[in-house]
Amino acid sequence: MSELVVRTLPSPSFVQGPGLDTYKGWLFKWTNYLKGYQRRWFVLSNGLLSYYRTQAEMAHTCRGTITLAMVHIDVGDTCHFVLTSGGRSYHLKASSEGECQRWVSALQQAKANATQMMHHSDDSGDEGSLAQPDRALIQGALNTLVSNLDDLSTCNELIGKHGAALQRSLSELEDLRAPTDGADKLKTVNERATLFRITSNAMVNACQDFVDLAETHSRQWQRALQYEREQRHHLEQTIEQLAKQHNSLERAWRESPSTQNKGAERTPEGESSEENEDIEFFDAMEDSQAFITVPADDHSQHRLLSSNQSMTSGSLSSNWSQENNECSSMYLRRGRRCRIPEKPNYSLNLWSIMKNCIGKELSKIPMPVNFNEPLSMLQRLTEDLEYSELLDRAAHCDSSLEQMCLVAAFSVSSYSTTIHRTGKPFNPLLGETYELDRLDEYGYRSICEQISHHPPAAAHHVISQRGWTLWQEITIDSKFRGKYISIMPLGNIHLKFHSNENHYVWSKVISTVHNIIVGKLWIDQSGDIIIVNHRTKDTCHLKFSPYSYFSRDVPRKVTGVVTDGEGTAHFILSGTWDDKMEAAKIIESSHGCGGSEGKQKTVYQTLPPKLLWKKYPLPENAENMHFFSSLALTLNEPEDGVAPTDSRLRPDQRLMEAGLWDEANAEKQRLEEGQRLERRKREAQANLTLEEGKEAESYQPLWFEKRTDSETGESSYMYRGGYWEAKDTQDWIQCPAIF
Repeated sequence: MSELVVRTLPSPSFVQGPGLDTYKGWLFKWTNYLKGYQRRWFVLSNGLLSYYRTQAEMAHTCRGTITLAMVHIDVGDTCHFVLTSGGRSYHLKASSEGECQRWVSALQQAKANATQMMHHSDDSGDEGSLAQPDRALIQGALNTLVSNLDDLSTCNELIGKHGAALQRSLSELEDLRAPTDGADKLKTVNERATLFRITSNAMVNACQDFVDLAETHSRQWQRALQYEREQRHHLEQTIEQLAKQHNSLERAWRESPSTQNKGAERTPEGESSEENEDIEFFDAMEDSQAFITVPADDHSQHRLLSSNQSMTSGSLSSNWSQENNECSSMYLRRGRRCRIPEKPNYSLNLWSIMKNCIGKELSKIPMPVNFNEPLSMLQRLTEDLEYSELLDRAAHCDSSLEQMCLVAAFSVSSYSTTIHRTGKPFNPLLGETYELDRLDEYGYRSICEQISHHPPAAAHHVISQRGWTLWQEITIDSKFRGKYISIMPLGNIHLKFHSNENHYVWSKVISTVHNIIVGKLWIDQSGDIIIVNHRTKDTCHLKFSPYSYFSRDVPRKVTGVVTDGEGTAHFILSGTWDDKMEAAKIIESSHGCGGSEGKQKTVYQTLPPKLLWKKYPLPENAENMHFFSSLALTLNEPEDGVAPTDSRLRPDQRLMEAGLWDEANAEKQRLEEGQRLERRKREAQANLTLEEGKEAESYQPLWFEKRTDSETGESSYMYRGGYWEAKDTQDWIQCPAIF
């Protein structure tokens, strides 16, 4: 971080508030390389450090809040100190050494108080975050309570037994007629009365022990519960402030269109000028200059140097780019629709929906259609076939390594449609299906089915007449974290070529939607994709670099290396997941000088890169049609003869596409209530079956069945057949009425 000139503030700029741990004052906060340090009004209170643009903003807009309990404080030179919390660093400067020292002392004292308060409250709430002694203490208390309950149960049985015996003895004593038997009967009554008294005393003592133990630990649990309630209340207040800020910014945006247009020209995508200065970004990569950095098995780092030699090998030639460009206009020649109704501009109070959803799984949050796009998750899954011609070309490759390059480009191309697509797809109903028959245009048929609702899971099968078959079972795991939503697809994608039996397997990366409450929504893809050819053992390691504001690399960068079964690298891949991918053949490799932290680097000398894949341009007016691609515009187009469970027939999705959002919300609520009713019926039937001593049957999909792959050993849902035959005869009698 470069040193910048800092203005001297008028004194005094540090004020102790009315509370013992409340401090207010001006500090300089590092924002970004364009703006440097900016003057901010900081308030330290109750273990929280909040900052504002001005003092007047304290009434309505908080720019950020730092929890001091877990913060790390580093003191630097020239009035500079750094607060690190949760992987994020805040660089702050004071106007003088004395003022810096006062702030650091106040922050350290506030941190100590906050830490002590957390320990005082037993740090309850998340069992995984408890210290080992705390867990042992709680488990010991629970074990003691269980033991006391067992004692109470035993005493209860004994009291009942001895009480009944005493009652019988008293009855016999009343019926006694011969005086000679009275002594024996009276002795028996006294013995049983004594047993009853002893058992009753034991019961009373056990009850007292139970009550004392419960009272002792209930006070600790009440303190822990109160702490969690306060934390939740504080979090709700913080998000409510963010929601208010969002609404005010939205109103200002709508009221000044001229400012809006000017701002859009000079602000990069995913940023909103100064308002987004506090967005959390990933740190820049170390080796992010004009080199491709890829990992190797020996944990060394590799860099790519491109030579000026000409390309001379195999089918990796210029016809790749030529064939790719010829495909860009294919969607326009099919006679399918190229427009849908424009998206209405409906406002929505985000806070009213999001405030109770932090930490929940996204599929369990009741969302109105205002957050959706008029496609289901099954249709989004099918949209991965947008660039199926890559697989058509790969099917004709003689070299398995060149084939791997095209498969890698196909795996990256599936993300190209997501760059502007921040809308949430509709969660499919259990048993919902979606077919895409492109046999005449592209030679393939695709069928998807929702096989589970919680967790949401779908099975997908594609068969192509051009030499390949693709299948996958994907489970979507998603979490709302307050500032962003993480979407984690679980499961593998399988691809098999008919001519050479090459079987490729890979999985998807994590998608993150940022600025959920405040700012402009933007999406990022990050993580690694490992593609394995199970026949030849060739591999491709693709790295999706997370977006970094400070990185010099191009945004949305993807790099990769293709190696054979012996671990020898043959191709270097580079590009971006929203635009294009290129491949360069390695002609020579050598060991370079030591890299950072003493790691050895390998320098690859390559031929000039050749284009593998290039993204199609979006249709005209796409920004008003949910940023749909040419294929996406046709996915929900009505078609005759589809199954009655097809996503095209879903009424709430159809109403939303037509712009009737109020009617779509009402229909969505009806469908979800019907699905909940069906689930309760299945659960009741399963419970009844278990009560009868039989094994309850789980839900079975209609078109897919669980099977184990003979090559990979993976167990997943695979296509059982029968769908296209049922479509030919229009025999849909076995399909449930889910809509």
